[in-house]
This record gives sequence, structure tokens and C-alpha cells, in this order.
Amino acid sequence: MVSVRVDAAAGGSWKLGDLTVNRIGLGAMRLPQYGQAFAADAVPRDRGEAVQVLRRAVELGVNHIDTAAFYFSRLRSANELINFALAPYPDELVIAAKVGPRRDRSGNWLEPATPGQLRGEVEENLRQLGRDHLDLVYLRRSGRDSIAEHFGVLAELREAGLIRHLEVSNATPADLAEAQAIAPVVCVQNPYGLGHRGNQDEFVDACGAQGVAFVPFFTIAGAGREAGATAGEHPEVGAIARAHGVTPAQIRLAWALHRGPHVLVIPGTGDPDHLVDNVAAAGLSLTPDDLTRLDAVHRAEQ
Repeated sequence: MVSVRVDAAAGGSWKLGDLTVNRIGLGAMRLPQYGQAFAADAVPRDRGEAVQVLRRAVELGVNHIDTAAFYFSRLRSANELINFALAPYPDELVIAAKVGPRRDRSGNWLEPATPGQLRGEVEENLRQLGRDHLDLVYLRRSGRDSIAEHFGVLAELREAGLIRHLEVSNATPADLAEAQAIAPVVCVQNPYGLGHRGNQDEFVDACGAQGVAFVPFFTIAGAGREAGATAGEHPEVGAIARAHGVTPAQIRLAWALHRGPHVLVIPGTGDPDHLVDNVAAAGLSLTPDDLTRLDAVHRAEQ
């Protein structure tokens, strides 16, 4: 049996401003705990396992890690795990942080950050990661008010050298346009996947037309969100997975990558085996017939 080398570069790359990343990355949300992220009774993940996942990801060519200071459990912080496992950071590694949502030390959700609190949120990410600047920072939208004041603060921090590039998350096309009027936006991060949030289809395409990356989250979990994939798999997805000898999760990742060269996936996992499967999806080629069938599933599940 011939072994196939697993390499994140197999899915191609994209430039986020002046930073080049492979199109399959790693989301850090699941690193601090087993089970559902943010659950009050979440069991902290074994530290060695989390460190192994991060180091193995880099070995497999992952150079885009998505994290946040509010990704933590009782004993584990995603940012501090990243710092411990990967610092001094490789030159090609790009770390994206997000600000806006906040939790207290007990893990309870607080009111989203005000414009005046955003600098402190950025500095906390810097402290935990051991960086003097952040490569990418998302403003995670938590409401539908104008984003101008919040995004303006991040633009000022970019001018001050604390942030390299700016992004928006949980955003609408109007949010993107409003942010772009203030400062360049290199990426949009919204929930999206096969059969999930099909109302984002036009926005995904519009981002590509503008040269803006689109980073879907919950690409595998879908409506299961932080709890992970909870529903039974669609028979068509399962059939295509069996035909390729891969998992349905890999099919879902490959479908997202096929949505456009500007789509960057960040599947989250704290499991070393799942990590390898996720990265292997970068090299999975779907046939025109596969895509036709999967697109039909996507439309039918809206």
C-alpha cells in the first residue's frame, strides 16, 4: 500500500494582505477542553495532547491558526497553549485573533467589549500569545448596531503597529462595506458549510469577487455549533465519502474549499487523529458529479 503524504499545502494558498497562508488551517476553540466548548462542566483537555496537536499541525503544513482570548476552560487557555507549543513562532505562521466577545475568569459571558475596551482585549491576546503585534484581528460582531466606532478603534491600533491586518466576523455585506470605508479588510469569518447557512452563498461569492478571503466556521459541525456535529449524516454525503474512502467530515471540508480559491477552512480539533484527517482533506479532489450531488444537498437543507 502506497502512503499519501498529508500536507496542508495540497489545498493551495491565499494571501491575506501580505501574508500567505495555506487554505486549510486550524481553529483553536476545541484545544482547551473535551466536549462542548464554553460548557460550564467542560473537562480540561490533557495538556500534552493539545500541545501535540499544535506541533503536529505545523509539521503538516498548517500555517494559519485561529484563536481568541475567550477560548479557555477551567485549566487551559488556547492562546497560552499556542504560546507554549509553538514559540518562538515560525516566520510563516499566521495567527488570527478575534475581539468583541468577553468572558469573566469563571467562564461566564459578559457584555461585548465597548470601543473603549477593545485595546485591552487586543493587549490581552498579545500577552497570552507572547507577541508584540497580532497578524490578524477580527472584530466579532455581537449585535446589529453600526460597527464604525468599534472598527475605527482597531484601525487606530493597526496604525500604531499592534495589528497587521483587520477582519470582520459574524458580518453582513453592509458590515463589510462599512468597515472597508474605514480601513482595508482582508477577511470575513462567518458560520457556513454544506447544508448550513445557504443564505451566505452570495456573500461568499461577493467576497471572492472583491479579493476578500472568506473563512467559514462550523464547517463540519453545522447547526451543532460549539457542541460539534450532532445530527446523523446525510446519506448522499456518506455515499460520496465511502466512494472516496474518506470520512463525511473530510467531504464537508473539501466541498467548502471547492467554493472558491478565497475560501479558507479552519476545522477545530484537539484530537491528533482528527487533525490528520482534517488536513488530509486539503488534497481531496471532488469530481463534477460529486459537486453536483453535494450542491443539491446544500440547497435542499436550507
